[in-house]
Amino acid sequence: MDDAPANGRKGLLAAAAVGAATTLAGRAVFARLTGGRFGDAETYNTAKVTVSGPIRRNQGRPSPLSGSGAATADQIVEQVEAADEDEDVEALLVELNTPGGEVVPSDDIRRAVAEFDGPTVAYATDLCASGGYWIASGCDELWARDASLVGSIGVVGSRPNAAGLADKLGISYEQFTAGEYKDAGVPLREIEEDEREYLQGIIDGYYEQFVETVSEGRDMDPDEIRETEARVYLGDDAAEMGLVDDLGTIDDVEARLADLLGAEPEVREFTPERGLAERLGIGAERVAFAAGNGAASVFGGSGGDIDVELR
Repeated sequence: MDDAPANGRKGLLAAAAVGAATTLAGRAVFARLTGGRFGDAETYNTAKVTVSGPIRRNQGRPSPLSGSGAATADQIVEQVEAADEDEDVEALLVELNTPGGEVVPSDDIRRAVAEFDGPTVAYATDLCASGGYWIASGCDELWARDASLVGSIGVVGSRPNAAGLADKLGISYEQFTAGEYKDAGVPLREIEEDEREYLQGIIDGYYEQFVETVSEGRDMDPDEIRETEARVYLGDDAAEMGLVDDLGTIDDVEARLADLLGAEPEVREFTPERGLAERLGIGAERVAFAAGNGAASVFGGSGGDIDVELR
């Protein structure tokens, strides 16, 4: 008879512990999603923005289980501009781990970085290739690890060729256009030689823009850039070639920022802005996930048919 009240108390204590853990998880998630706006004021003099994964203009909403997700190009531009307008920010740190991506979005980020009023340092972690290097060329300095992969100064244009499959399936292609090259590169018919030359000319034009951009930003001879033949290089080799200014860890980069600022860098990461409803919605999903799986897990182009990318 005496065991019943004791078991009841144990059940209440267990429920309270789960409730407290879920509340703590919710608070942690809420703080991350709101950028600490309801917490103590943060002291900082250096803004950090991160370019991670393929560079895209748009992408879908991230899963609540996968973190905030990689920012889109437009979001990264907004972060850089917000940092530039923040009177507390004196320097910009751009962390890069990307294989490249779309041409114009990459250039949008580079332009925003180049226009930042203050020292700008790019830091390549695992990979800084193609569109990532295009962005880095807009910074004052580029640092990398000795094992980082850096370079790939080139352009890729691709089109599917489904003409053979269409023939097998009895599918014919008919399209009404005005302008000789309006349907150049459509996948349901073989490409004509003059169309191939036309499309290759576009790729060559992007490549020349890439070489010119890197040449100006990195103060390198254009022929030296072309001689890389769009290869990627280990960090130490890239440094020897002048593709990278110096090698080191993030601590070394922050020491360099201290030299540039004349003070210890206090870094604040600028993350994509989201509406309060969206932040709370994602937060609710994460808290629900934590409650169901244990709070410890929380703590613990040139046209429609041609894809042109810096990769």
